[in-house]
Amino acid sequence: MTQVSGTSDVPDLGRRQFMNLLLLGAASGAVGGMLYPVIKYFIPPSSGGGGGGVTAKNELGNDVIASQFVAAHNPGDRVLVQGLKGDPTYLVIQESGSLESYGISSICTHLGCVVPWNASENKFMCPCHGSQYDATGKVVRGPAPLSLALAHADVTDDDKVTLSNWTETDFRTGESPWWS
Repeated sequence: MTQVSGTSDVPDLGRRQFMNLLLLGAASGAVGGMLYPVIKYFIPPSSGGGGGGVTAKNELGNDVIASQFVAAHNPGDRVLVQGLKGDPTYLVIQESGSLESYGISSICTHLGCVVPWNASENKFMCPCHGSQYDATGKVVRGPAPLSLALAHADVTDDDKVTLSNWTETDFRTGESPWWS
């Protein structure tokens, strides 16, 4: 066997390269294993595929079943559910006893307070600074500068209510949605 390095104490270049590659591979695996949870933390979770929306959740965190939901509430009611991005969203029961095709965000456009529905006044009234919105969430009195955000409310084949982003023209103002 021929020695490339000239002495028997120094390993040849092939072994040294192999050991360097082995060390680099082990170090890369360890660093990659430590960085994976950090990188995964900064990537937001997906809300599902295909743009089908998010299933609305009730106050207990259970899926909203449309037939049970409508049976449990009166026509004209506006009931909070967990909607897009976990924000509280009102589902509206029509006078015919079915769900309206849209949900109304309950987040005030002034400072982000949760706006309760006032059935006796037939409007949303913000307790923080007095902003008022009509029954569809259109701002009627400031200081709120914009109407409440909308979401599509659809009933799936398995009778669950799903909420999805509203990207069309706002039917209340005739303008593009500010929240998209």
